[in-house]
Amino acid sequence: MRAFGQSLLHALKNLMPIVVVVVLFQLAVLRQVPDNALTMAAGLLVVAMGVALFLQGLELSIFPVGKSLSNQFARRGSLPVLLSFGFAMGFSAVVAEPALIAVAQQAQQISHGRIDALTLRLLVATSVGTVVALGVFRTLFGYPLHWFMIAGYTTVVIVTWFAPPEIVGLAYDSGGVTTNIVTVPLIAALGIGLAASIRGRNPLMDGFGLVALAVMVPMVTVQLYGILVYSGAPPDAALQPAMPGSANDRHRLLVMVMELAEMVRDVLPIILTILFFQYVVLRRGLSNPRKILFGFSLVLLGLYAFVVGLKMGLFPIGTSMAEQLMAMQGYAYVYLFAFFIGFATTMAEPALLAIGRQAEEAAGGTLNGGAIRLLVALGVAVGITTGVHRIISGDSIHHYIMAGYTLVIALTVVAPRYIVALAYDLGGVTTSEVTVPLVTALGIGLASSIEGRDVLVDGFGLIAFASIFPIVTVMSYAIVVETYSARRKEQS
Repeated sequence: MRAFGQSLLHALKNLMPIVVVVVLFQLAVLRQVPDNALTMAAGLLVVAMGVALFLQGLELSIFPVGKSLSNQFARRGSLPVLLSFGFAMGFSAVVAEPALIAVAQQAQQISHGRIDALTLRLLVATSVGTVVALGVFRTLFGYPLHWFMIAGYTTVVIVTWFAPPEIVGLAYDSGGVTTNIVTVPLIAALGIGLAASIRGRNPLMDGFGLVALAVMVPMVTVQLYGILVYSGAPPDAALQPAMPGSANDRHRLLVMVMELAEMVRDVLPIILTILFFQYVVLRRGLSNPRKILFGFSLVLLGLYAFVVGLKMGLFPIGTSMAEQLMAMQGYAYVYLFAFFIGFATTMAEPALLAIGRQAEEAAGGTLNGGAIRLLVALGVAVGITTGVHRIISGDSIHHYIMAGYTLVIALTVVAPRYIVALAYDLGGVTTSEVTVPLVTALGIGLASSIEGRDVLVDGFGLIAFASIFPIVTVMSYAIVVETYSARRKEQS
């Protein structure tokens, strides 16, 4: 119970920046309280409870078993086993990612079933599994990350040129939400652990980068999926699957049972992966099966509560704030709200804190974790504000995304090598399980409130901007510091 209390406090701290910014704007700017404020507040509490249960379940089951398996496979030194384990962990963790589930459900609903939520998630999970295996291969053989990133994002930009507008924002958002509450600790620990255990590897240059690769590849595969989906005729509306929540009141119990069954399906790949590698590959039993089973039960319950809380709290808050702010004269407060939400939530992001501490340790104190957090938060704030401007202006997301990643590629060429992997990883951990649903709802709400905007084309993409700009700010900072240090050495 004490550990659960700490997890609940941790979840409430993540929600606090959102609550503060929303309340500030409601009282000081809008000067009104939404009609469903109590329902939203209850939804936020359910989200916090769900995240707390989910985190506690991870600590009891998936995290300790995953770390134990990583250490045992690293000691074995078998390349095929390490690559297959990397693929399996990447795939299974992303399939159960709450933020990806939320975005996929929104995409299916808005596209009227043309984009299938389960297909989207399986595609993204397969991409991440493949890229984690590739990242393990890179770490083992010491190949420089910047060549992977330059080639990868050049491919991303080229594919974006040919992708239909309906899929571009969603594709980049799908890449941005793959590295979150489940994947970041597992993937980061795997990469840093491998780099630390291999002679001649630098934990800062070789240990980081798995998270960055996990963000990049889904952007390509989802756009290719969109090219395939939107090249044919739209599906018959009568055959489209019903979305959760569309049933009548008398069917709510059945809907709840079906949603819980979906949660079991979401977590099942992780369970099967762990059992397979533990019993079939290593041929060892679990050290404490009852504790691990209890942890998996908490994961299921927390995931279900999280999804319920999204529908009650975070989605309505984002949509409501967008509608209220758009009703005011001018767009200044819309930009201001986007900036504050981006900055405040990123400063409280636990994954960013963890990566910042790991970077400080890996760099031997030459990097400052606090400065990194500030740069990343500023990048996210500017990114979300830029994304909001794109929705308001109605500009094509193709041009913004292609220009953004062209700038990223150019900075990668000239940036100091020690910062490249870290910068890309920081771009991938800026969107938490709490921030993603709110930002997604904000984008959809803005697109719905502006005449002439297509919700599917214009509503998605904010998460993508939140991932691009932190890479720019961190690498730009490193370039400036390196240039300044070089000039000081020349003068002395």
